[in-house]
Amino acid sequence: MPEPYDALRRPSERVDPDPDFAAELRDNLRRVLLNGADMTTTTSAAPTAALRSLTPYLAVSDARAALDFYVDVFGAVRRGEPILMDDGRIGHAELAIGDAVLMLAEEYPEIGHVAPQAGGASVRVEVPDADVSVNRALELGATLIRAVSDSPYGRGGSFRDPFGQRWLVSQATPPAAPSPGQGEAMYFTFQVPEAEPAKSFYGAVLGWEFTPGRVPDAWGFSGPGLEGGLWAGDRQIGWKLMFAVDDLDAALARVREQGGRAGEVENHPYGLTADCADNQGIEFWLWQQPAQ
Repeated sequence: MPEPYDALRRPSERVDPDPDFAAELRDNLRRVLLNGADMTTTTSAAPTAALRSLTPYLAVSDARAALDFYVDVFGAVRRGEPILMDDGRIGHAELAIGDAVLMLAEEYPEIGHVAPQAGGASVRVEVPDADVSVNRALELGATLIRAVSDSPYGRGGSFRDPFGQRWLVSQATPPAAPSPGQGEAMYFTFQVPEAEPAKSFYGAVLGWEFTPGRVPDAWGFSGPGLEGGLWAGDRQIGWKLMFAVDDLDAALARVREQGGRAGEVENHPYGLTADCADNQGIEFWLWQQPAQ
């Protein structure tokens, strides 16, 4: 009777791996090398991405290459691993782009799932920089449809990717900063006797940078975590704040009721203002944003 462990003494024989396993392994290694990140980074989805009422589902000629292309050009994030079919084609894959999900699969002519040829629908995608994304797409083999340019509805362009899909690339508009609410300090003016000594001192000590203001002896300044104005002249020395109010006339009435000084209302392009002082003589401005 042969010894059960005799087989372990035989020389090892090389065998070819399962084709599907080999294809998936090559795809994973290529993604890691191209993206310069570990597997957990390349396959984890953006936390805000979710299925919406309308989700694009693309048919592409080469799903593996398309996934790499969209990661590189649009900054997409892979949502899990692609589903591989028995014939090696990718039957389903998902990417997160911003807060949306993009689905795609290899072409399946037998069920009519094919990439568009000359025409076809376009998918609009928002990116931080339209010029960078379109230029990168062209470097990777895309065909330019419309060069990036400015228009009344924003900056953008369009191209057809190497897999047959048309893209309308739009530069995302940064969200508008929220308007200051009632009582919030929304601008800072530093009033000093002379501008040049103050600019020299605070520029050297705190790193403030100055730009000319709209009135004589006035300078805008910016520094770490602070933006405001420097104003020189014969007036109260020190910080003078501008506070937001919902209703300037009502706020001025409250200033008078509490023993303060309420100045005249001035109309500026950036809103209504009034120069005031509290019941101890400390000066400040009130501001009401312009009507929309």
